[in-house]
Formats: sequence, structure tokens, C-alpha cells
Amino acid sequence: MESNPVLLESKSSPINLLNEMQQLRLLGHLCDVTVSVEYQGVRAEFPAHKAVLAATSKFFKEVFLNEKPMDGFHSNVYLHEVQVADFASFLDFVYTARVEVEEDRVQRMLDIAEKLKCLDLSETCFQLKKQMLESVLLELQNFSESQNPEEESPARPNIGPMAEAEQDPPDSSIATPGCGASPEGLDAKSKEKM
Repeated sequence: MESNPVLLESKSSPINLLNEMQQLRLLGHLCDVTVSVEYQGVRAEFPAHKAVLAATSKFFKEVFLNEKPMDGFHSNVYLHEVQVADFASFLDFVYTARVEVEEDRVQRMLDIAEKLKCLDLSETCFQLKKQMLESVLLELQNFSESQNPEEESPARPNIGPMAEAEQDPPDSSIATPGCGASPEGLDAKSKEKM
């Protein structure tokens, strides 16, 4: 009797794999490439794994597939005009599928994603920039509507008796509150106007 095939699939395995690779990178274990980045005299070196970089970046994939076998197992890649903080964030993203950056760095992250041909990071940055733009446009629209309430409703909004009394220029026959006049006197004057 033949049994039907069943699918064994782990939902946590991809996340666990990424977490373990990140831990190996942070500890410097099994790293087979060092990426040196330099920007305006600031330089740093990042140990990483060729397989992870090649799987997430077409730039690195091309570099590693086209490199000539050296006498050693370890490779070095040099990137100029890449800021240290941006490459560190790039590595965090490719090893964890997420990274937290300041809003003003999103464009720089998009630039590095395009330079290194990392489609996942490019799409993530693009979606975030789109959300940020939509949020700004919504705020501008709300601000514009709050500044121009006449455009929303052509009829003049109802003004209460006190508000109307405050808008009228002072009349010598009407005393203002606090100067011996009673609120009833103001109400009577407001009713006359209505």
C-alpha cells in the first residue's frame, strides 16, 4: 500500500536561519569575506559570508562568481564612496530582513541598495518612501483644509450670541463684561441683532 506524500514545512526555519547567520557574522565565525568600505577618509571593515551577500546582492554575486581562485579561502572586497553606517545597516538588513534607520537616511539606503543591486532592500526603501510621501501629502491636505474652511462649506457657520457680540465694534451704549454690565444685557443686545 502506497502512502500519499505530505509536505513538511517549517514557518520558523527561514527566521531561525537568518538569526543564526547573523550571530555567526557578529561573532566572526565562518566568515569568508571582508568588505572594506571608505567614505571621506572614514574606513571600516566588515566580516561577512559570501553566500549571504551573493544571495541578497547581485553586485556581490557577480564579484564572487567572477573572482579568480586565490591561494586562500578568504576574499576582500573594497567599496569606495559608501558610508560606514550605511553599509552596517545594509548588512543588518541582508542578515535579518529588517533594519531601523533614521528617516533622513532612507534615501541613502535606497542608493546603497541600488549600487549593490539588492532588490529586497530597494523595494523596502521604495515602499517606505511612498508611505512617507503619502503621509506628508495627507498632512498638507489636512492643513490646507483647516486653513480654508470657507472652501468646504459656502454657508457662513452659525455664530453664537457671545461670539457675535465679541465681533461687533464697541458701542458706547453697551458696557463690556467686567465694567458693571450684566450678562443679561449682552444677551438682550445679541437677541436684538438676531
